[in-house]
Amino acid sequence: MSALQPATYTVEAYNVSHASENKIHDDTVAKKLGFTGGLVPGVEVFAYSTHPVVQRYGHAWLERGQMEARFVKPLYDGHRATVTAVAAGDDGLDLKLESDGVLCATGHAAMPGVAAKAPALDGYARHRPPANRPPADETSLAAGTPLGTEPAVLTEARLHEYLKDVREAHDLYAREGLAHPGLLLRLCNSALRENVVLAPWVHTGSKVQNFAVARVGDALSARGRVVQNYEKKGHRLVDLDLILVANDKTVLAHVLHTAVYKLRHLSEAS
Repeated sequence: MSALQPATYTVEAYNVSHASENKIHDDTVAKKLGFTGGLVPGVEVFAYSTHPVVQRYGHAWLERGQMEARFVKPLYDGHRATVTAVAAGDDGLDLKLESDGVLCATGHAAMPGVAAKAPALDGYARHRPPANRPPADETSLAAGTPLGTEPAVLTEARLHEYLKDVREAHDLYAREGLAHPGLLLRLCNSALRENVVLAPWVHTGSKVQNFAVARVGDALSARGRVVQNYEKKGHRLVDLDLILVANDKTVLAHVLHTAVYKLRHLSEAS
């Protein structure tokens, strides 16, 4: 691939989370907040964007590659999304995802020549989600607050369901029984959602460093903490520092995950 020959990948977006607890994915609620309809989750926008990356670098990227993505405009169910990947330097790809002529996401992926060292597992204590989740606010999501999910086994049925949902055209995942990057990134959303009660909220970006692949049969979980809770343009945001873990012993990825947990739109709509 050269800068003059970008790779493109087009997929029909699907709102995997239309019935989820997060009502930003519900058409009725999202329209009341000023959107065209329920938003396709950022983790699925990330999932679509990984296709040309894996097409370029293959299995090795899942083991040690990097990717950062920012979600700048909503992507809607049933609309065509086109990912464009352009070579950037010797080991990188600049990414953009567009739909209906609108730039929805930007990103950069890379394949370092030397594998990065994974964070120590004991630096991220296992945290069980509370039985009674507190409302999301500056106290319950204060900097340093621990977050985590209970381990859940990735079944073959769940993997195939997700590959179908994201319309994944690459056969690598089904052929080798590998967890899709979007499916893994969903654990970061779960680390937030399972620990606090959220109003409609939006995932705005993630920076991912991979260390190992996850496979069917692995028990997957997230561990981490809130790094920062702050206001930006009338919204309340959190930055999360998370690791994704297989079988309570293998660090799969390190993720810096950002979300708007309190939308300015809610105050304006009330």
